[in-house]
Amino acid sequence: MNTEDRVQWIYSSQNNQELIERYSIWAKDYDQDLTDVFVYVSPQKAVEAFLKYVSQDAKILDAGAGTGLVGQLLHQQGYHNLEAMDMSQGMLEEAGKKKVYTALHQGILGEPLDFSADYFDATVSIGVFTPGHAPSSAFDELIRITKPGGYIIFSMRPDFYENSDFSEKQSALAKSGQWELVEIGEKFQCLPKGEPEIELQIWVYQVVR
Repeated sequence: MNTEDRVQWIYSSQNNQELIERYSIWAKDYDQDLTDVFVYVSPQKAVEAFLKYVSQDAKILDAGAGTGLVGQLLHQQGYHNLEAMDMSQGMLEEAGKKKVYTALHQGILGEPLDFSADYFDATVSIGVFTPGHAPSSAFDELIRITKPGGYIIFSMRPDFYENSDFSEKQSALAKSGQWELVEIGEKFQCLPKGEPEIELQIWVYQVVR
């Protein structure tokens, strides 16, 4: 199965269990496929946002960490208080090999998370809020575990935002005083060598509560 077929295979998962199993199968080849074949740039875009808003001593959760590509880049930029969470144990095992996380947690966005309130200074979710993956309801838990004044940074396809319930959910959370929008980044092609072309934006919210 080539890399493009693997991406489509992941997106065709029918439920979380199938998604977990498929990511675990892909885990060992994931980094090479995305970085060498597709030149995956989303992690770098996330790090650029962190450098603008989040201090290097922040306690950070990489929610939906995958194999740790985001954490690896954050660590290189001086962020050393990083914890990883992912639904796939296979992905977490690969993330652990990078030696950039202080803890690894298996968990599913959209379900209750095993962290106390106000536990992190910032959370990041790259490649997670996308069709067939984490639901918009996952934001409730990310807000709960992120300290007031802290940041939630994530990627999302503009077309998915507009044609799903994410637009309504994000606006509702802002109107209720849970968070406020700080920045929506410019659109970029996350897989410059990939087909089909996938555009993303980086969103930055600050928790208010």
